[in-house]
Amino acid sequence: MNIQPKKSLGQNFLVNPHIIDKIVSAAEVSKDDIILEVGPGTGNLTKKLAEKAKKVISVEKDHRLIEPLKETFRDHSNIEIIEADILRWCPSYASYKVVANIPYYITSNFLRTIFESASWRMAQPELIVLTIQKEVAQRIMAKPPHMNLLALSVQYYSKPEIVGYISKNNFRPVPKVDSAIIKLISRSLASGKDSGKIRNPKQTREIFEIMKIGFSEKRKQLAPILSKKLEINKNTILEAFKKTELKETARAEELSLNQWQELAKIL
Repeated sequence: MNIQPKKSLGQNFLVNPHIIDKIVSAAEVSKDDIILEVGPGTGNLTKKLAEKAKKVISVEKDHRLIEPLKETFRDHSNIEIIEADILRWCPSYASYKVVANIPYYITSNFLRTIFESASWRMAQPELIVLTIQKEVAQRIMAKPPHMNLLALSVQYYSKPEIVGYISKNNFRPVPKVDSAIIKLISRSLASGKDSGKIRNPKQTREIFEIMKIGFSEKRKQLAPILSKKLEINKNTILEAFKKTELKETARAEELSLNQWQELAKIL
């Protein structure tokens, strides 16, 4: 397929077959799986997914690629090509996995859409495997005292794991930065003690509200920020800090996800 990648769409096509195999392996694709692929591009990953999955639904925004993709896979009955913007599209499957080599610039919006939009929350994927910018993957994996809002959001909804790193030379055109394969297992479907972490919508709103307030001035101490913006007496805030085993001088990036959850519950 001789299509020139569009810079405006952030297109960088993955061309190394060994890396593609690694992505498919990370997604643990089986013959019973429905795979939602985002941005199939020239179809290199699509073909590998279809060899192992029950069905592959490939959502592509670039109109130029639709007919060539349909022609390439005309004899593959388990591949469906859909022209749509994934940020505006809604899944309707009871059980599925997301596999995507997504443009770097939509990463945060894409994750927010998957985890926070009402339509996606009704049909949450059991597993997500993404090829994203290396630095963004490392931000998602952050721990205190280097937390950030993206890490907290992703870790609230899923258990993230970096599967491996990919040199920029495995893409065409070659991007300016290296990539990483990141695997996200939905907490609502995960087994073990963490599976109960998904709260009801009211609790979730409260947790995210307090985290966003905290990170609105992340270089400053957290207690006065919360006191001012939540209109709560500072001594009450400090009492909550004591119960959550936080220093009075703590900043937003020093708190773990569990501490944010406890803080929201107390306040």
